[in-house]
Amino acid sequence: MSASTASASVPWYKEPTKDQWYAYSAAWLGWTLDAFDFTVFLFIIGPIADEFKVPVTEVTIVFTLTLWMRLLGATAAGWLGDRIGRRWPLMISILWYSFCNLIAGFSPTFMFLLVFRTLLGIGMGAEWPAGAALAMESWPTRSRGFMSGILQGSWGLGYALAAGANWALAGQFGWRGLLWIGILPALAVVYVRFFVKEPEVWAENKRQQTAQNTEVTLPLFTIFKRKYIFNTLTGVFWMASAFCVYYSIWALFPTYLQRELHWTPAQVFVPVFAANLIVFGGSALWGFVADKFGRRPAIYVPAIIGIFVTPLYLNTQDPTWVVGGFILQGLFLGSIYGQNPSYLCERFPTEVRATASGFVYHQGAIWGGLIAPVLSYFANEMHMGYALPMMVSTMGFSVLVVIFILLGPETRGKEMTSELEVFQPAE
Repeated sequence: MSASTASASVPWYKEPTKDQWYAYSAAWLGWTLDAFDFTVFLFIIGPIADEFKVPVTEVTIVFTLTLWMRLLGATAAGWLGDRIGRRWPLMISILWYSFCNLIAGFSPTFMFLLVFRTLLGIGMGAEWPAGAALAMESWPTRSRGFMSGILQGSWGLGYALAAGANWALAGQFGWRGLLWIGILPALAVVYVRFFVKEPEVWAENKRQQTAQNTEVTLPLFTIFKRKYIFNTLTGVFWMASAFCVYYSIWALFPTYLQRELHWTPAQVFVPVFAANLIVFGGSALWGFVADKFGRRPAIYVPAIIGIFVTPLYLNTQDPTWVVGGFILQGLFLGSIYGQNPSYLCERFPTEVRATASGFVYHQGAIWGGLIAPVLSYFANEMHMGYALPMMVSTMGFSVLVVIFILLGPETRGKEMTSELEVFQPAE
């Protein structure tokens, strides 16, 4: 009986080893808590603007700068991950964003807040490439798409936790209290330090690089060489469009409900919390599709459906349609990100995987970071309201996601190996 036949004869969840489960759980935990620390800010834009007496548009600049710094953190952590391993960049990143969030809660001025929330972006960006490479290299090929959906979809769980914290704690502890509890993710570092091992794929690949003197010292430049450039550019444009879709949907939705529709925090909690739970489930569902039919249809099919869902909740002020449509969107456009870890990691060789996936993913944050201030400008300064700019932006960038996904390669079933690919050693 072949190895593949033997593995197929057991349930998928019994195929991974204990160490593989530990590695995956560490990445999952880091990403979920990362999501909480970042998205809790979306619920306190209004209160921060009121306390420091600055316009909402100005507060959204904090959000933009945080996203922009993700690229720096991701590129640095990706380089470290490819050079020294996945674990240490993961631990450093979790500590970084946790302490930045804690310190930001003590902000005496708006500028102080801006600085530390901006610095938080470095740790936030650093977590993803280290965690994604750790999880995807450690996980068996058969169910990698499904578990990628669980991993990336856990962002929705973190967002849902932030919504719950805002609903339960904002009235008593204010926006500062919501930032202070962001120190809790630092405890996850203890788990990573003592239970998680480096993926065997990376460790053997690194050994071969060293033994054969073929170490890739500048992985970021490597992915722009002729061999990889089309793959890199289609990934770059896909992720830029996907980030713009995400923040068109989520960035200002709580502010829209509070400022324009005059909903209470308890009312805002319902669609945001429920939709993010659906994102988690939807990402898992489309992850199953990814393993069965391919990574690309698991992204472009929900993207196409989500285009038509968008007007259901933004072209009305009826609470039933707003809540129902937004929750439904979680199943479609909210879930097009589930294959980010698997699809990006599978597109690049082991020698440059963390750097490449981290850069391609987080350069999208540069463009996504522009969405909140631009939409806020149209909503407030141009007096258009939030709904129309959000709707146009969501639908337009979704079309671009479909186009660039169709231009990219299909990677379903790809085995991640320790073989050297970038620099072939001489025979």
